[in-house]
Amino acid sequence: MDGGGTSFEAREVACIRGERPVFRDVSFALGPGGALILRGPNGSGKSSLLRILAGFLRPAGGMVAWNGENMRETPEAHRARCHYVGHLEAVKPALTVSEHLAFWAAAKGFAKIGENILAALDLEELADVPGRFLSAGQKRRLSLTRLLATPADLWLMDEPSITLDSNSAARLETVLAQHRAGGGMAVVATHADIALPGAETIDMARHGVPIDVLLGAQREATGESDYGQW
Repeated sequence: MDGGGTSFEAREVACIRGERPVFRDVSFALGPGGALILRGPNGSGKSSLLRILAGFLRPAGGMVAWNGENMRETPEAHRARCHYVGHLEAVKPALTVSEHLAFWAAAKGFAKIGENILAALDLEELADVPGRFLSAGQKRRLSLTRLLATPADLWLMDEPSITLDSNSAARLETVLAQHRAGGGMAVVATHADIALPGAETIDMARHGVPIDVLLGAQREATGESDYGQW
C-alpha cells in the first residue's frame, strides 16, 4: 500500500450512458484507510460511477484524480493500483478455485499469490473444485478472492455481499477492515447493510438529472434545445 499522503478523489463527475444523462456533480475525497458507500435505487448510476472510477468508462464531465493527477493521464498505472469486482461473477466453469487465483495474480503481473486467501473466505476445502460445481454464494466468494490475490490500494466493489450468507458477509467485512487498516481504500456500491465504520455515504439519487433537463436533452437530439445546460 502507498499510505502516506495518498489521495483518491472525484471532482464534479458526470455520466451519460446511451445518450441519456445519468448523474452529475459527484464529488468525494478518500485518504489511506478511507471508505465510501454508494446508495441509491437501480438506475441511479452506482455501477456506472464505479466503472468510471476504475477507468473503464470516461466521465461526461469532471475528473477522477489520484494524488491530484487526472486518472486519464496515467490509465495503466491506475488499473494496476485498483481491483474492481462487479456484481457479475468472473468464474470460468473449467478452472478450479486455485486456478482462478493463479490466473488473477498473473493478470496483475504476479507469479505468486498471497497466503491464506482461501481461508479468509472459507474456500480451502474447495481449492480443487471446478467453477461449474460451485454454488452462487461460493462463486461470489471466489470472485472476492481477486481482492486478496495481489496487493492494490483501491478496491471498487459492486454489490459485494450479493448471494452471501451472514457468515460469509461477516468474513467480507473482516477482509475490508484489514484492507483499510493497512492503508487501503474502498468504494462499495450496495443495497445491503455493510459494516464500514467511518465511511462516507453518497446517495446517487440526489445526483440524478431532473426530468425537465432529461426532456431538454431528448429535444436536443432533434435540435430543439440546449443540451449543455445539464
